[in-house]
Amino acid sequence: MDTLFESFHPFFFIIAIGLTIMASYTALDMFILIKSSGQNKRLLFLGAAFSMGIGIWVTNFMGVIATDAILFANYHVSLTILSILIGISFSGMAFMPFYGRIVRFYHLMIGSFFLALAVIAIHIIGIYAMNVSIQYNVVLFIFSSVLIFASFLFALWILFSSAITKENLPWLKPASALIISGTIAEGHILLKKAMVIVTANHEVTGTVTESPFFLYLVLIVSVLIMGGLIASSTLISKQLATSDTSLKDIKAALDASAIVAITDRNGVILDINDKFEEISKYKKEEIIGKTHRMLNSGYHSKEFFENLWSMISSGKIWRGEIRNKAKDGSFYWVDTTIVPFLNKKGKPVQYIAIRSDITQRKKAEEGLIESIKEVKDITFALNQSSIVAITDEKGKITSVNEKFCDISGYHEEELLGEDHRILNSGYHSKEFFKELWRTIGQGDVWYGEICNRAKDGSNYWVDTTIVPFLNSNGKPYQYLSIRTDITERKRTEEVLHRQDKLAAVGQLAAGVAHEIRNPLTSMRGYAEFLQLDEKDPERQEFLNIILDEIERVNTIVEDFMVLAKPKAVELEEKNVVPVIKNVVSLLEFEARKKNVRLHFDCSQEIIQIECDENRLKQVFLNFIKNGIEAMPNGGDLFVKTTVLEKNVQISIQDSGVGIPKDKLNKLGEPFFTTKKRGNGLGLMMSFKIIESHNGKVFVESELNKGTTFNILLPAKTA
Repeated sequence: MDTLFESFHPFFFIIAIGLTIMASYTALDMFILIKSSGQNKRLLFLGAAFSMGIGIWVTNFMGVIATDAILFANYHVSLTILSILIGISFSGMAFMPFYGRIVRFYHLMIGSFFLALAVIAIHIIGIYAMNVSIQYNVVLFIFSSVLIFASFLFALWILFSSAITKENLPWLKPASALIISGTIAEGHILLKKAMVIVTANHEVTGTVTESPFFLYLVLIVSVLIMGGLIASSTLISKQLATSDTSLKDIKAALDASAIVAITDRNGVILDINDKFEEISKYKKEEIIGKTHRMLNSGYHSKEFFENLWSMISSGKIWRGEIRNKAKDGSFYWVDTTIVPFLNKKGKPVQYIAIRSDITQRKKAEEGLIESIKEVKDITFALNQSSIVAITDEKGKITSVNEKFCDISGYHEEELLGEDHRILNSGYHSKEFFKELWRTIGQGDVWYGEICNRAKDGSNYWVDTTIVPFLNSNGKPYQYLSIRTDITERKRTEEVLHRQDKLAAVGQLAAGVAHEIRNPLTSMRGYAEFLQLDEKDPERQEFLNIILDEIERVNTIVEDFMVLAKPKAVELEEKNVVPVIKNVVSLLEFEARKKNVRLHFDCSQEIIQIECDENRLKQVFLNFIKNGIEAMPNGGDLFVKTTVLEKNVQISIQDSGVGIPKDKLNKLGEPFFTTKKRGNGLGLMMSFKIIESHNGKVFVESELNKGTTFNILLPAKTA
């Protein structure tokens, strides 16, 4: 077999090696820049693939020229262009596995395979472009391919292996570029050694200098390579300029909006910005070289700063609020972020502190805390002394305090969502509440006294102030009701009112008692005179009744005198059953005239109590007569006596017209009556008599269904 290449020109091969090193370094630089760049990733990738592909091709091309340049007289340009495109394509595929964040060993193997494939493909296509037939030594060809693959794998491993790159050594990229360039040159030489010429299809004549094609081709290759390098350098410079511009913009933004200081690892201040000077009142030359201890306000504890230094010394970012002291002695607050800058060993070499002035916010927070405390104190005082409720604009209860629940008897969950109608006692008229709502509805404060009803049915009085809360349009959006329990005061007023009336009645009684007793004395004398000569038993009984009634009237007059000048009641132990029967019998005739049927029910014949018989009889007469008069159309009146534990209950129940609820509470007051011609003194005296017997009177009534007077007296125990 003939040898194709008979001469060697080292000048061309040296040029090829130099261009390949430049192309490899540029390709690696571009690809590494992809990982840190946020822009132009595609353009950088294409540039890296182009540079590496040209670097592989130029070694093969210039290597052949260096061996025998005269063969290029019949060189196929189309195959040359094809080999360049194939080299660029395989180089791009070789770099694809390294595009991710994590590079594994199989990524290195894939990349090495495609780079080796690019070297072999460019070599074979370049040989065929010279229009010759060749054969390869298979063993040497396989050995050469494996060696090329292994060399590429080693070059990529030292560049992308995490075990090495984490040290961020500056020589890695140049070393890798040299190894890749050497691998490409090695591949060209080894593949040439494995190749044997079979035939040359054309005779070629001439020299390198005589071939214009050769010169133009070399010129084009050089321009392409240099253009690629210049383009890559331009892209890198542009990227760096963009990064510098971004850094300047970020620094300008920080200086305009934040307080910035840079310190060394010991906390000594290296640099500050204008805002630091402005807020601290120190000049830059006064503070550089010092530590932040000169700003210490004494507000924070030693543990606070120890924790701060412990965190940033370990490489962690610290965030918090610090109160500092300015040069003029004033205090200011800063929201602070301290970021440590770490060396290759992960140790801080300096710190940057970025602060924002929050003095006004802290003052506002302090004022807010004081206001909240004041509101809490006021709320506590209100809750301790007043009954408080908050309602929405429609009167629905949204909040109540404990005193509200205590006095009303309702639990909080029973009241929320309800309105105050749940407490309506029926004492006040509709007009009363209409006037209340009219006042607060127009934004005015309402003052007044309200009688409410508790959950257990009892009534209680509250002195009430309702304050409307107004929105921006002057319309109420909620109401605050502050109440004070005045139930005892109202009871006292009621007692005083009754006493005033009793005093008036007593004065009246004192004035007329003498005039009443005179005719009573005459009536008694004439009745007793007639009784002496009367032989008819029936008329004798009538005269006895007249005398008894005169005596009762006299007793009533004495009771009137008691109102003016009270006297002690003399109680004797009596059987109350005959007393009641006697009164029922006495009124039997009057009841029949009004079509009223009297019924007396008692399960026991003897019920002993301590009483003043005449006065108690007066009470029974008043209550039964009232019941008869309450049934103008007739009906049934029931008198029932029962023993309940230690008390005797005498119930007098009619089926008459009944008494309205708003008048029940006034029964027993002097001069208050439900009768057209009454004066209220009868019930007043009756209630007074029962009270003097240590008893109570309970009245139950329902309109058009009747009234029941329940008299409760203590029973005499055996």
